Amino acid sequence: MSHCAVIDLGSNTIRLVVYEIRSSQDARDKNRPFRSLVNDKVMAGLAAYVVDGVFSDEGIKCATSVLRGHLKRATALRCKQVHIFATAVLRNARNCKEAVSALERNIGHSIVVLSAEEEARLGFIGAGIDEPLTNGTLVDIGGGSTELSCVRNSRDQGGLSIAMGSLSSFTRFVSAILPTENEMAAINQAFCDLLAEQLDKGELPANALCANQLYGVGGSIRAAAKMLVQVRHLSERPSVLTPADIDELLKLCVEEPHRFAHAALKACVERVHTIVPGCVILRAVFEESGARELRICKHGIREGFLMTQVIERQREGINNERTENGSN
Repeated sequence: MSHCAVIDLGSNTIRLVVYEIRSSQDARDKNRPFRSLVNDKVMAGLAAYVVDGVFSDEGIKCATSVLRGHLKRATALRCKQVHIFATAVLRNARNCKEAVSALERNIGHSIVVLSAEEEARLGFIGAGIDEPLTNGTLVDIGGGSTELSCVRNSRDQGGLSIAMGSLSSFTRFVSAILPTENEMAAINQAFCDLLAEQLDKGELPANALCANQLYGVGGSIRAAAKMLVQVRHLSERPSVLTPADIDELLKLCVEEPHRFAHAALKACVERVHTIVPGCVILRAVFEESGARELRICKHGIREGFLMTQVIERQREGINNERTENGSN
């Protein structure tokens, strides 16, 4: 067994996950060939450091500090491999190449910037690790973007990346901590406009996102589930969300903001400001797709990255070595 670290440099959080990679023999009796040992996130809020489309020097300093801390932890935990990938916050910046180069110089480590297509594909792979996705739409609401993937017959049929997430929506539209009803409406309208623009490009069939079933990954969706635990005094976190669930949370925020805020502080204090924007986006996806429920998936983009960039490559190396030895 070996340890591998994956650092996810996102728009809202920078997360370090250390995995134990099981050998092929060990994995035969397990559901998956890895297990998570350490999961450490820092709420860096990098989307707030994008000014006029440029990732600022302050953002580079903030990201550098967090990444250096994560790299030290990975070294202390004797990780044989450390991988860093970035998503929308750097991908969509006008100075992406310059910002990535500066970060790599500062931390002495390479950073992979995932394209929107790669991000969606890895999310699909990760979401289906425990239970294959069949038919529906996969939703990943990040801090700076929202990925929507069409799933048909357990296959990823392509998707859309909407350059709007929970944190970027908060930064752009919300004047205080919790959005007002008018601010929620503005977030909804902006997201729907961007979604319509993407669909008009014809990259997917007009009805591609229509589905009875949504699958969800990411912190914004888990935060909504945690909120329901607090609001309804549930004993465990729900694994399924419905449009009515999201409507309940949004209504509570408008009608009883103090109660909502206290529940949010208990549910996920670090996401108090992004819970509602994330819920507004999710409700818009429900509306667009016509779905009746969303199943929350345990794994997502980090595990998809681990499977494709680490575990599968290790297996390919072992198979190639066996082939070479057999031919000698």
